[in-house]
Amino acid sequence: MNNDKKILIVEDDPMLQEFYKVLFKRLGYNCLITENGEEIIKLILSGEINLLIVDLNLKNTFLNSKAIDGVELARYVKQNFYKLRIPILVITAYSTNYFADELLKDGYADDYMLKPIVNFDKLIEKVDNLLWQN
Repeated sequence: MNNDKKILIVEDDPMLQEFYKVLFKRLGYNCLITENGEEIIKLILSGEINLLIVDLNLKNTFLNSKAIDGVELARYVKQNFYKLRIPILVITAYSTNYFADELLKDGYADDYMLKPIVNFDKLIEKVDNLLWQN
C-alpha cells in the first residue's frame, strides 16, 4: 500500500476523474481530485500533497476569480510554493509537446505524459519515480 503518499489530481473531465480515482485507488494511493483552484491551493498549503498531476488543457479551473489552464497552474504552484518542493506531472493531449517541453525546460514541471494514456505501466512508473524522489 502507498497510503502514506498523497496525490492531488487536477482534471476537469469527469470521465478522466473517475479513471484516475479507480486506477490510483487500486494501486493503493491516497488520491484527491479537484478542478477548483481555491481548493487546489488549500490542499497544497496543507503540506500533505506529495505529487500534483495536472491536465494542461483545463477549461473549468478558476484561481483568484480568473480562468486558468494547466500551464498557468503549474507555473503558479512552482513560483508560489517552491519551498514545498511538490513534483508536478503534466498530462497533455496536445499533439506537439511544446507546452510540456517549455514547462520542463523552465522548471515548472517535473515530467509529462501524453493523452490518451495507453501505457498504464509508464504512467505508474512516472508517478512512482516522482513520489519517491520527494
